[in-house]
Amino acid sequence: MPRALDELRERLLRAGVAPRHVRRYLTELNEHLDDLRAEEERAGRSRFEAEAAALSRLGSMDVLAEAMIGRRQLQSWSARAPWAIFGLAPIFTLAAAWFVALFILWSGWRLFLPGADTPFGGTPYEGFVNIYFQVGRMIYFGAPFVIGWGIGLIAIRQRLNVAWPAIGLILLAYLAGTAQVHANRKEVLNGIGHIGMGFGFGSSGQSISDGLTHILVILTVTALPYLAWRLRKAITASA
Repeated sequence: MPRALDELRERLLRAGVAPRHVRRYLTELNEHLDDLRAEEERAGRSRFEAEAAALSRLGSMDVLAEAMIGRRQLQSWSARAPWAIFGLAPIFTLAAAWFVALFILWSGWRLFLPGADTPFGGTPYEGFVNIYFQVGRMIYFGAPFVIGWGIGLIAIRQRLNVAWPAIGLILLAYLAGTAQVHANRKEVLNGIGHIGMGFGFGSSGQSISDGLTHILVILTVTALPYLAWRLRKAITASA
């Protein structure tokens, strides 16, 4: 693909056009450009001259870009409603994942430990019981990272600036870093199935320090793909 079309892709993505529309548009332009180039070569021009003439006939990059940027229906949702994509969507997705994880905890408690006051601690689980609980644990602790990487991927594909992805990642890290699950028949009387969930730091300085460290670790790990892309972009621009 000619460099001019690569630059057009970046321009369209930065303007908020959805990647799928950009991909289809550039495919059509590239096919049309191939046809124009073939016509110019049949007319006796060299390959270099045919390339330049075909690009000239295709139209200026400003005109080609405006044909897409001016159509709101082609805008991605991250451009139309970034507050929903980077604010609400991660929260609802995290809530859904945690619901599944807590359901696994509750159902495993009822099935395999019906007489225990809590599913935490006690005799180490073995075999299928261990696998069952570990799946829930993996979903619970892994969901924030997967969702955070998803935020970074969307930001990279759409060539977004740091503001909205940062808001989404910080919110996600805060929720994951301060979440606390309680499961005890004697202590959690108002929770669903004696399982409750809360958010916040402990009262001691050590608890606050541990919570902030947890938030920072989650934020750093989830932001790595986006930060790596930004660094690579900066290096490429300065080269």
